[in-house]
Amino acid sequence: MDCSKEVVYQIYPKSYQDTTGNGLGDLRGIISHLDHLKDLGISMIWLNPIYPSPQKDNGYDVADYTAINPDYGTMEDFEQLVKEAKKRGIGIMLDMVFNHTSTEHEWFKKAMAGDEKYKNYYIWKKGKDGMLPTNWPSKFGGPCWQYVDKFDEYYLHLFDPTQADLNWENPEVREELVNVLKFWSEKGVKGFRFDVINLIDKDSYQDAPEGSEGKEFYTDGPKVGQYLHQLYEEALGAADAMTVGEMSATTVDKCAGYSKPENEELSMCFNFHHLKVDYKDKQKWTLMPFDFQELKDLMFTWDTEMEKEGGWNAIFWNCHDQPRALSRFGDPVNYPKESAKMLAGVIFTRRGTPYMLYGDEIGMTNINTKAIEDYIDVESLNAAEMLKEKGLSDEMILETLQAKSRDNGRSPMQWTSQANGGFTTGKPWLMVNDNIDTVNVEAVKKDPDSIYVYYQKLIDLKKNNPVLQKGSTVPLLEDDENLYAFKRVLDGKELLCIHNFYGKEAPLALDLRGYDRILSNYPDFSEETKTLRPYESLILEKR
Repeated sequence: MDCSKEVVYQIYPKSYQDTTGNGLGDLRGIISHLDHLKDLGISMIWLNPIYPSPQKDNGYDVADYTAINPDYGTMEDFEQLVKEAKKRGIGIMLDMVFNHTSTEHEWFKKAMAGDEKYKNYYIWKKGKDGMLPTNWPSKFGGPCWQYVDKFDEYYLHLFDPTQADLNWENPEVREELVNVLKFWSEKGVKGFRFDVINLIDKDSYQDAPEGSEGKEFYTDGPKVGQYLHQLYEEALGAADAMTVGEMSATTVDKCAGYSKPENEELSMCFNFHHLKVDYKDKQKWTLMPFDFQELKDLMFTWDTEMEKEGGWNAIFWNCHDQPRALSRFGDPVNYPKESAKMLAGVIFTRRGTPYMLYGDEIGMTNINTKAIEDYIDVESLNAAEMLKEKGLSDEMILETLQAKSRDNGRSPMQWTSQANGGFTTGKPWLMVNDNIDTVNVEAVKKDPDSIYVYYQKLIDLKKNNPVLQKGSTVPLLEDDENLYAFKRVLDGKELLCIHNFYGKEAPLALDLRGYDRILSNYPDFSEETKTLRPYESLILEKR
């Protein structure tokens, strides 16, 4: 399908709206706010996993791929959601966690009972000379192998020990997963997001050399494209589904290959390189200002190279695995509207399909936690232990978690200024941010100059402007210390997009004469200007 007009809105189901008072968001809560999403203008809702799960990794440890977690509702609730969303011109995208299952999944339980068929659904290895099969670390800390005494073997878990990696070499596994996709397609699902899908081909089981974590042996393996094509050929193509692959530690050429239409693999790819520009020495649990030049270079490279190679990008700042961009790249204290609108403008003017996270439309920020104990996310808690072992003080650990924790992108939606932001009448599963007095849906909808209204305008522009949809990217001012600027050109038409990433005036070395304003985040515009105001964002059209 043509993804150039689509706008995807991600909902973390646990955090959107609770209708039962148990502190957890649910499917009926999402249904109750579909008119809000129709008014906003989005075309597809991406739901994080809604399947039965022990919740060791917030649903990314799936115990049953074709059922609904009772915490979120029933299959009837889901079918109603699909039906009501469709009435409003909105499709539903589901999250497919196909690299691994929960160890509570029926397949793994049968494997542990000694059923050889299901044991072959997973990856088992003998130890080497009394050591682990390989020295690879898990992405959540510790080794990625779990010993099972009964078999005198280890199973692979690239993530938590309760998330056992599936054996994609086994055709029966692939057939099972094709059937999962068919099941949901028949329910009316129009999109699928594939979690860490470029890790499914473990190419070689060698020890990581010094200075490496072994990612080269299981990332972007040679059969990933082949496996994706099988999913397309046997399930996704006939359903005309929009698909996006989350890519871990990947490259432009790999993502171009996965998303080229002629390869019939995926519609588009997520990459995370631009969200590591504030990692000191490329380590996540550190603090440093973001490197603007690196950020610009990455965005330019991915936009131009993906186009050159025929691929398609999923464009985003925020998701459930990242801190909020407004706190990270903007200024929610001094320039909340201006910086939130600028960041939104970047997403909607780049080449690709824009993805927004619930709460972006009202300017939600990182949560203002008071103690390490406020965090729930397994990765954050493991990181806190690791930082403590390194000798960091509790104050420094808290500051680091406040900046980097995944809980920042999972806090409950802020609907009103009432208790718990109108999210629940009970105790929320994760703390609601303390800025609900000013940052809430009810408040922003009363403001004609709100972040919400700006998103409406950007979404309308993306849906109706062919240059923004299909135009080529021409980088400008590539070494400018403040401005991210480029042209989008198509069939003789040209848009000029300029975004100031800082809370200070920035000199502009471009001539704006001959351009008309389509949209900007300040009320006035002059084509004679030689300076951009703090966090100013301009989308201009050449006359």
